[in-house]
Amino acid sequence: MTLDTDRSAMTGQLQIWGATALIATSFPVGEAIARGLDPAVLTLLRFVVAAVLFAPIIAWRYGLSWPGWRALGGYAAISLCMTGFFWSMFEALRYTTALNTGTIFVLIPSLAALYSFLLLGDRLGRYRLTALGLGMLGAVWVIFRGDLDRLLGLEFNRGDLIFLAGCFVMAAYGPLVKKLHRQEPPAIIAFWSVLTGCVWLALFSNVKLLTTDWAAIDTGVIVGIVYLAVFTTILSTFLFQAATIKLGPNRVAAFYYINPLLVVLIDWIVGKGLPPLRVLPGVAIALAATLVLQRAARQKTAVPQQPPAA
Repeated sequence: MTLDTDRSAMTGQLQIWGATALIATSFPVGEAIARGLDPAVLTLLRFVVAAVLFAPIIAWRYGLSWPGWRALGGYAAISLCMTGFFWSMFEALRYTTALNTGTIFVLIPSLAALYSFLLLGDRLGRYRLTALGLGMLGAVWVIFRGDLDRLLGLEFNRGDLIFLAGCFVMAAYGPLVKKLHRQEPPAIIAFWSVLTGCVWLALFSNVKLLTTDWAAIDTGVIVGIVYLAVFTTILSTFLFQAATIKLGPNRVAAFYYINPLLVVLIDWIVGKGLPPLRVLPGVAIALAATLVLQRAARQKTAVPQQPPAA
């Protein structure tokens, strides 16, 4: 391994840790502002701010040009996954906790692997299946608070069910991007997905846009929306894309499973304390899925790739 390769890998590690930390903050921030505004309107404002800030960057680097109706339809399908997920997050955080949503979030890469198997014919492999099992076990543990009686009685939290549905929708994002990709830069896909997402969210919000008392919106909610738009939408997207180029998609996907631990740490740092001890094993189980996928990624990297047949 050359010095340049070492530096590239180290840079990629810093980028993915930064992106993962930013994503983890979205759950406590979302929990803090979820009751201040209707979820659809709140998500619309987040996407509008992101689109306004994203547009000049895209215009400067790639130029803004009409993608065509067919491509626009693809971007709209991709953005429907995003908007459904973010709406479900804000709606769910009215009824559940940041830790619960952060733990359920770890199911997305494994669900995406299932969608890829069904839609694209990608192989799951034993490591992904193991990670899926660990992720599901950790999520179930946290959802039911480590209480066997609640599990046997199927005592679901309403917010957990809403966010779980959102994760099933979001899991289709990656496979759709792969299926609909036309060799355009990832930033172009991200921009048009955010822009078409604004249209979806305007439809979801409908009359709520007219009945919202805009003057009464708390300043903290506005600050939270701007933070989510800049840091957990735009910046995290760039960091994830850069890290994927340097580390590969499998190693990057493994970092999803660190979210519950980071949410616990963030809640503790801001003074919310630690969750009940009986919940923590679920966080640890979800974290173990990271080690499984990291091992799989390293083994895949270590195996020499056969050159394509002439």
